[in-house]
Amino acid sequence: MQSLQELRESLEMAEHLARLSLTSGSDRDDATKPPAASFKPYVPPKQLLLYLVRMGSFTSKPQVEKVECAEDKVGVPDGVAAGRALLQWVREPIAHLPPLLPRLYRTPPLPSIPNASLPSPTQAPLPPPSNPSSFRVMQWNILAQALGTHADNFAQCPREALEWDTRKFRILEEVLTHLPHVLCLQEVDHFGYLEKVLARQGYRGVFMPKPDSPCLYLPNNNGPDGNQVAILLVLEERSSGRRLLVLTTHLKARQGALLASLRNEQGKDLLSFLNTHRSNEPTIVCGDFNAEPTEPVYSTMTEASTRLRSSYAYLNGGSEPDYSTWKVRGDVDCCHNIDYIFYTPESLQVTGGVDVPTEEDLGPGRAPCLAYPSDHFSLICDLSFSDADTQMPLPARSANHMHAKPESSR
Repeated sequence: MQSLQELRESLEMAEHLARLSLTSGSDRDDATKPPAASFKPYVPPKQLLLYLVRMGSFTSKPQVEKVECAEDKVGVPDGVAAGRALLQWVREPIAHLPPLLPRLYRTPPLPSIPNASLPSPTQAPLPPPSNPSSFRVMQWNILAQALGTHADNFAQCPREALEWDTRKFRILEEVLTHLPHVLCLQEVDHFGYLEKVLARQGYRGVFMPKPDSPCLYLPNNNGPDGNQVAILLVLEERSSGRRLLVLTTHLKARQGALLASLRNEQGKDLLSFLNTHRSNEPTIVCGDFNAEPTEPVYSTMTEASTRLRSSYAYLNGGSEPDYSTWKVRGDVDCCHNIDYIFYTPESLQVTGGVDVPTEEDLGPGRAPCLAYPSDHFSLICDLSFSDADTQMPLPARSANHMHAKPESSR
């Protein structure tokens, strides 16, 4: 068994090798470029990978017994119907706060016009697509409550904005404002409450707890959320039987070349897992990848053999947004693009999407804030099946128009 000193030396050597790997290839001096296709990235030893996966969960502190939130036991009153009435019920307790951050809706550039400028965005929210072959996907890291209040050091965030009694209604407002057909969330430590309220709109949920978590060592935690997991659902359209595969995940956080190598290995493992369950079905893969587009895992997810492309890169004419998370931790401004919705372009078409909030609307305190409940912004994308015969009703009638078959999860 390695001593602490030996482990530290192993980590330092692995970080050095990983950094060399990331800067090798066609341009060693430009660390912002992904490695050349002919160069094999560094793969840490298995023992080190296992340590890194759990890094952040190791602590000398004992686990803190989870606290049940009494307010979460209160559900939606019987007289509140789905749709506008439910949204109004969600907004009432936070009516004294600033409105939810405004968003703009964008359509993709026209492929038939070379070098065409991007279409001007329009004010969001727009209703879900009226085309019966279309559907809306929302990807969102909603910020674990225990992390937000005890670990993430959001120095410029008002205390009220981090309280669960505020955040839970803001989270629900964001979902019910945009009404996605498919909703993929990370850092969910109040699943029971969200599931109960969203069921009124017709949603059904599947939850995969993480086996260990930094949340478990923080006071007032509501349950697990640490090592990386993935959920794969096979959704089946009720009227036609058409299948859609949806996979969501949350890869390892923290910066550095070694952690970037770990995320790349996690991405490979994720794709291997996906490929054991799909053939030619339309597929959505989304999540918080904790990786900028320059990291190897982004190239791994979008290389030709995966048949996956980024929906937001398509909407933006080939470039990812500048950020999907923007926060102030202590006195450090943290702005990164690390969340993605990947799709299979041979079977799905991107018809529109919602831009992230602007820097001007965010203000100097960034997020979370009184106008937004998480340090990550929801990604919202409208897609349609290439087969126009597929029928998908709107979630305003019932968000549960697709029957979920949990093929596997881990």
